[in-house]
Amino acid sequence: MATWLLSLCFTLVFSLCAASRAPSVYPSLEGFLNNGNFEQAPKKEKLNKTVIVGKHSLPGWEIQGLVEFVSGGPQPGGFYFPIPRGAHAVRLGNEASIYQNVNVNPGFVYSITFGATRTCAQDEVLRVSVPGQTSDISIQTLYSTDGGDTMAVAFKATEKVVRVTFRNTGVQEDPTCGPLLDVIAIKEMPPLTYTQGNLVKNSGFETGPYTFKNYSTGVLVPPHKQDSVSPLPGWIIESIKPVKFIDKRHFSVSSGLFAIEMVAGIESAISQVIRTVPNKLYTLTFTVGDAKNDCHGSMMVEAFAGKVTLKVPYESRGKGGFKRASFKFEAISNRTRITFYSAYYHTKLHDFGHMCGPVLDDVKVLPVS
Repeated sequence: MATWLLSLCFTLVFSLCAASRAPSVYPSLEGFLNNGNFEQAPKKEKLNKTVIVGKHSLPGWEIQGLVEFVSGGPQPGGFYFPIPRGAHAVRLGNEASIYQNVNVNPGFVYSITFGATRTCAQDEVLRVSVPGQTSDISIQTLYSTDGGDTMAVAFKATEKVVRVTFRNTGVQEDPTCGPLLDVIAIKEMPPLTYTQGNLVKNSGFETGPYTFKNYSTGVLVPPHKQDSVSPLPGWIIESIKPVKFIDKRHFSVSSGLFAIEMVAGIESAISQVIRTVPNKLYTLTFTVGDAKNDCHGSMMVEAFAGKVTLKVPYESRGKGGFKRASFKFEAISNRTRITFYSAYYHTKLHDFGHMCGPVLDDVKVLPVS
């Protein structure tokens, strides 16, 4: 009995010591940042009309410069602020910023999804930064019909606490002129996995940025040159314009829960580099369709792999649907880049001011046996 008690005590002490040495890990993050929808308003005495007075006056955030707390609808001076996601937003004036500290797990990748709307005629640039990484997002071109786009950036955490900052980099004649922010959320990205036999990572686009359940805008994923860590793991946005991450809840998706809409025509291109064996044959298959969002017309997706190109036409009526395409290619090295882009520009049937495009999904590369 004494030996058994001694063994038990030793085990308990060893376990406690091991636990004390284990690194602390925060729970997986997914959802709004603190007051990320700005529905907690500053106190009335901290507002000068719409201008927030005091660095700590916006709940959950710290501010710098001229920041306004606004509501959607008609504004003084003849302006109209569309705030499609909720009732309130913040407007960042010349060189103004908002920021907050977030607990994260070092070494993990996080995506930040946010809703942004321009309020002036000039090109507006929103700078999103965390320690060691800065992304400048242009919000001149709008891709959504409800007045505001939803966008995403990503970063790899290097510390347990990161400061997330949104800044208006521009200087306009009107110092209050600047972008609106109405929702901000964060998501810890799960590790990438392969589907057995398929050489493409994240082949069905099932791993991607946080999507808002109640908002049907989709999420714009910026070009690689703007965001060195992609919110769409495994894929590279090769183009100068974004692609759109769409969900089955609001759009037509051929398989799974998510897909990619190539919204910017020949300025939308997405690729991935896969491991191959030189001189070996492979089959590339994928689906092309439309998002059931009134995007209409003769669409075409061009696919490249090795030295082979395939043009896949798709006649869209904007009501959903898809077709499957495939071709064989021979690998010429131990790395092969597969690339897709939309050959044409498209707009919606009843809204020529907003761009849209074909949907890409379910990409597979299989060795030919």
